[in-house]
Amino acid sequence: MKRFYKAVTVGVDAGGFRVMLDGRGLRTVGGRPQIVPSAPLAEALAAEWSGQGDDIDPAAFVFRDLADYAIDVVTLGKAAVVDELLPYAETDTLCYRAEPDEALGIRQRAVWDPLLVAAEEHWQVRFVRVAGVMHRPQPEATLARLREDIAARDGFTLAALKNTSSLAASLVLGLMALEPDADIDALWDAASLEEDWQAELWGKDAEALDRRARRHAAFAAAARFAALARG
Repeated sequence: MKRFYKAVTVGVDAGGFRVMLDGRGLRTVGGRPQIVPSAPLAEALAAEWSGQGDDIDPAAFVFRDLADYAIDVVTLGKAAVVDELLPYAETDTLCYRAEPDEALGIRQRAVWDPLLVAAEEHWQVRFVRVAGVMHRPQPEATLARLREDIAARDGFTLAALKNTSSLAASLVLGLMALEPDADIDALWDAASLEEDWQAELWGKDAEALDRRARRHAAFAAAARFAALARG
C-alpha cells in the first residue's frame, strides 16, 4: 500500500489519546476509535506511522496491532481472554524439567527455580515442578490466584500479556515481563533455555538464531507496550 497521508499528530479524544492522520482520528481494524490511555503510547503509535516511507510496511505496526487487540478483543470479551491466558500457567514451561540428575535439569533448576520462588512469594502460591513431559495439574488455589490477578488488569496490559506469555510459553515469565523493573533479556534467556541448550549441543543454526531474535524483539515490544500504556 502506498502512503496516503502527510501529517501525523496526536490529539486528546474521549479522555484518552488518539493518533491523527492529516487531522483524522485513526480507527481499529474493527472500526472502533483507536483511543489509548496514555500520551507516551499514542506517541509511539504515531512514530510507527511517521516512520513509514512511500510504501507502507504492515509488519512495522507492532504497537498498532496490540492496541487494536486491546480495543477490539479484550474490551469486548475480557473473560474469554483471561480463559485463554490461564493455560499458560497450567503448562508453564518453568515447571517442566529434565530429570534432576541430568545436566539440562541442573541448569533448569539453577535458572528457573529462583524465578518460580519469586513468583510463589509474590502471589503466595505454590507451583508443582515436574520431571519429564507428563502433565501434572497445578494446584487449584494457584490457578485461582493467578486468574484473580490477570482478571484485574486492564485491556492494554492483557493485550501485552497475551504476547509475552505465548512467546515464552509461560504465564509466570509473561507477567514478570510486565513489571516496571523487568530484565527483559534475562527473562527471554530463561524462556529460551532449552532451545539454547540444544544449540550448544548441536551447533547454532542461522535460521533458528534469526527466529529467536525476532521472537525476542516481539517479547520486548509487548513489554514496552504495557509500560507505555501505563504512561
